[in-house]
Amino acid sequence: MPQSPLYPVIRLQKGKDDALRRFHPWVFSGAIQSAAKDLQAGDTVTVTDYDGNILGTGFCESDSIAVKMLSFENRKIDEWFFLDRLNHAYEVRKIMGLTSNPHTNCYRLVHSEGDGLAGLIIDIYGRTAVVQAQTEGMALHLSEIVRALKLMPDLGVQAIYNKSAEAMQRMGKEDATEDGYLFGNQLNEMIIENESRFLPNWEEGQKTGFFLDQRENRELVRQLAQGRTVLNAFGYTGGFSVTALKGGARRVITVDSSKKAIAAAEANLELNGYSKEENPCHVADMKDYVTDMRSGAFDLIILDPPAFAKRHQDRHRGLGGYRFINAEAIKRIAKGGLLFTFSCSQAVDRATFQGIVTAAAIEAKRNVRIIGQLSQPADHPINIFHPEGAYLKGLVLTVE
Repeated sequence: MPQSPLYPVIRLQKGKDDALRRFHPWVFSGAIQSAAKDLQAGDTVTVTDYDGNILGTGFCESDSIAVKMLSFENRKIDEWFFLDRLNHAYEVRKIMGLTSNPHTNCYRLVHSEGDGLAGLIIDIYGRTAVVQAQTEGMALHLSEIVRALKLMPDLGVQAIYNKSAEAMQRMGKEDATEDGYLFGNQLNEMIIENESRFLPNWEEGQKTGFFLDQRENRELVRQLAQGRTVLNAFGYTGGFSVTALKGGARRVITVDSSKKAIAAAEANLELNGYSKEENPCHVADMKDYVTDMRSGAFDLIILDPPAFAKRHQDRHRGLGGYRFINAEAIKRIAKGGLLFTFSCSQAVDRATFQGIVTAAAIEAKRNVRIIGQLSQPADHPINIFHPEGAYLKGLVLTVE
């Protein structure tokens, strides 16, 4: 006997259900045949094929991605659904050794589509969970998400902070949610990452307060930094700077355009026992800084810019930005230097990014070798049915 839909129905056109049958979690607006009346962004919907067979359950969206799927079943979306998904996510992090690591007490618990919760990010900073709803649907279900987190005693969360307002504002949903504590109070957490100490600022900082996705790449910098003079470009709060010094770097310069980020970088250096006078932090536009930089001044450069191409329509301009900054760095790095270069733009795939860096090397007229291919860590998992989740691309280059 056919199941009755639990929610208002979105029906797909004939032949437009292949992606869902392959478990890709996005439904594009052009695939829709009909939809229930008066649907609003954030509403929970049942998606069916043209013949009415249920394909799954998701949240309605207001962009070209019309639905983000949460389940490929006729599933009720409530706190028990969230608890089930959160427990699965926690068990994966437990397998990774992240939930009880004396050297690292911060990790990503939920990575959107990678954990079957499209539009939801949850980062753990010690005893604080920072929740970021990136879709209207997730913003409307924050209370259920909080209740589910509180039902996980092994997680040990004593405070839950909502960091969703900026994401909602980008979608023109200024009134969808406000940042603030949904449970508990500020704990003034100091976090530990591979024995380095940091002070994340989820209330005022970018994203959830710290770039957890670079944890393993920072550790690689630590392993290779011995005796080197380092430029941490787009340095944000100094994560790469601290780990380079932990690895024995001779000197580190940190550059970022944000005064608040540079102040945080200086605080993190001092927290780990390093002098900000000997390892200066500068507020500057990186494009200006790198073009004025003396050739040979650095033999290890880290380029970790913000997403130059957040959307596909920004792609051409973004690629130009990546090419420029990489070409200038390759021209000026010392002979035998190491360049760590990254893109976090989902709109730029790995092959395209490598092609742009290749073009930069050609422009710089120097011999360059790739000695490492970098990505996001395992607590930022990629759903095998959603390759778009592989957003962080990185290369380690040696320059003659």
